[in-house]
Amino acid sequence: MKNRIKDISISGKIISKLAFATVMICMLLVGISPQLLAQEKAGKNSLPTVKLKTPDGKVVSTADFSNGGKPIVLNFWATWCKPCVRELMAINDLYEKWQQETGVKVIAISIDDSRSASKVGPFVNGKGWDYEIYIDENSEFKRAMNVTNPPFTFLLDGTGKVVWQHSSYTPGDENHLYEQIKNLTK
Repeated sequence: MKNRIKDISISGKIISKLAFATVMICMLLVGISPQLLAQEKAGKNSLPTVKLKTPDGKVVSTADFSNGGKPIVLNFWATWCKPCVRELMAINDLYEKWQQETGVKVIAISIDDSRSASKVGPFVNGKGWDYEIYIDENSEFKRAMNVTNPPFTFLLDGTGKVVWQHSSYTPGDENHLYEQIKNLTK
């Protein structure tokens, strides 16, 4: 009898682990990020904590993203993505005005992989962008934020909670983003 109880207990543990693994695989297949789910369960409004690099190679944690209680725009982009570049150029043309009126900060997250990450710094310098730029070489932050394809933009309120998101870019989308930013600062 003792052996039979032990066998049932071991079988239960195996089934439990298989069930957990199956749920995690299903979540990934339908695009639910385990990191975001864990944060939601914990009741956190903050971003997933992931290590990124600056164009000059310094490591920075997403946990350190802040803007003194003012909105933050997170934009996932890549040097090879033409709509991404058009969107960031359009935002750049308005960015100084946006900052003066709302205090918003734009953080541009390059998803260029390790083969092209060295191009990000010179690319950004050539464009004259005044954003904080980080590189997500392994796409860990991209996956944690459930970003499908770039460009993908998130708007965070002053507490770091995602309040709006948008994928792709069509000219004029920057105006809609600014309306969302203004709504947050009213």
